[in-house]
Amino acid sequence: MKIRTFMVGCALALALLLFAQHHEPSIQPSGFHAVMDLTHTINPQVPTYELTDKPVYQARTVATIDKDGYFARDISLPEHFGTHLDAPAHFARGMWTVDQIPPERLIAPLVILDVTTAPKSNPDYQVSVEDVANWEQAHGQMPENAVVIANTGWESRWNSPRDYRNADTKGVMHFPGYSLEAAKFLVEGRHVLGLGIDTLSIDYGPSKDFPVHQYTLSRSVYHLENVANLEHAPAASGMVVVSPMKLEGGSGSPVRIFALLR
Repeated sequence: MKIRTFMVGCALALALLLFAQHHEPSIQPSGFHAVMDLTHTINPQVPTYELTDKPVYQARTVATIDKDGYFARDISLPEHFGTHLDAPAHFARGMWTVDQIPPERLIAPLVILDVTTAPKSNPDYQVSVEDVANWEQAHGQMPENAVVIANTGWESRWNSPRDYRNADTKGVMHFPGYSLEAAKFLVEGRHVLGLGIDTLSIDYGPSKDFPVHQYTLSRSVYHLENVANLEHAPAASGMVVVSPMKLEGGSGSPVRIFALLR
């Protein structure tokens, strides 16, 4: 009887072990093998579009574990700071504020345009329709309702606000952006939900009237600026998850961006 009980116990233990091996919970979303963070860490060294003598980001400790039993801070920062989202209301009156963007528009196919070569010799480079055509020649037609992000290689300057802003002696900044022609093609021809880039602005540095902002935001296409880690992101086949703070009435928000990789 003892031998029989022992054998039954061993069989149950083996069955449980095999079950656990085949039902180990996955830490990745179903259908994806990895998650990539496309977000810069927020800290006082983050490069900003406008120069100011006052610190634009402040974090003040209001409670410590030693004194209060828990850790907490008060923070202050602009809506358009670090890796952030521009809501349509940023340039277009009456359009969605950041809290009004439908959540289904924040999860989409991800397209990465590699335009890293041209800005090395021309910091004022603007992403062109030809760049889009080159991507489609390599990967097929872009999926509709995607988020397209341009990898210009500008992230290599991130740790130097001076180099990242790249201002000349007159204070005019020089960094890559999108051409209006490319933006129109992506909005009208490929029905993109969002445009992103690894610089301070969707419009290139010397822009004075922000034509790409004016055009795309008025058509409910949001922007992602100062995007990170694009050199490691696949050009096609991924999905993007865009998670801004749900700021009531916000013109934009710091955002956490995830690429889901198949």
